[in-house]
Amino acid sequence: MSPFRLSHCGLSKKSCGALSSILRTQSCSLRELDLNNNDLQDSGVQLLSTTLQSPHCRLETLRLSGCLITEKGCRSLASALTSNPSHLKELDLSYNHPGITGLTLLTGLQDSQSKLDTLRYDEIFVCLGHTRG
Repeated sequence: MSPFRLSHCGLSKKSCGALSSILRTQSCSLRELDLNNNDLQDSGVQLLSTTLQSPHCRLETLRLSGCLITEKGCRSLASALTSNPSHLKELDLSYNHPGITGLTLLTGLQDSQSKLDTLRYDEIFVCLGHTRG
């Protein structure tokens, strides 16, 4: 399936709730979701994080560049990817404000069962070293 691009669409927390409902359905085969440059904030990311825990969510790439995400949102993402490893392999958090703690939590996924192997943050590209199998 082609990437679903919703960048610069004026999406908000409410939009994340609707997207989350769709992504949790068994019939959703979406693999790549681009939500760059929307006003999702931490509350929207928390809804998406809950969705990442669903066994029906098959997202492999999630782009959240410029979505006003802070350490709190990163904490939700890291918790979701640790507690129930999903299919997510690539996460783009460029142009957000995760702080050192947020980045540490996400790069720490290397030692978990998470399948995340690429994390982008501004000019920093981190390969977490997971092998695909």
